[in-house]
Amino acid sequence: MTKSLSFSDSCFFTYLFVKYISVMRSYRKELYFNIGTRRGFVNITTELMQCLKESGIREGLLLCNAMHITASVFVNDDERGLHQDFEKWLEKLAPEKPYSQYAHNGFEDNADAHLKRTIMGREAVIAVTDGKLDLGPWEQVFYGEFDGKRPKRVLVKIIGE
Repeated sequence: MTKSLSFSDSCFFTYLFVKYISVMRSYRKELYFNIGTRRGFVNITTELMQCLKESGIREGLLLCNAMHITASVFVNDDERGLHQDFEKWLEKLAPEKPYSQYAHNGFEDNADAHLKRTIMGREAVIAVTDGKLDLGPWEQVFYGEFDGKRPKRVLVKIIGE
């Protein structure tokens, strides 16, 4: 024989659910960049920290992705020499010129930018712990532009509690 829950038992379980089972929240924002050169790297860590603060989320995940196929978001060290090394390395792997070397280039001249974005990646996912980005000691988040001189968007999506 099973015992039915009393009204007070039911209220107690509702209290436990509300108190100890957190509700997942979501935050979304678009950041806009217009790099004045064809290629460049911008440290966006401060902007992401501001988004996290606005969200009020203390534990969860932050997804940041470039919403354009010739731009990238990645995590690395904020060191000028390293950025120059990225530029040289990417240019060796996918040189901008001659434009005729790429089947994609016809109407456009940005095949190299598509390849560079593929190498550097589309997004970064960062843990959020105690209301802070859970990055390593030297890690920063960057927007990488490979076909600039026009406005582009970056999506920031934060989920958690």
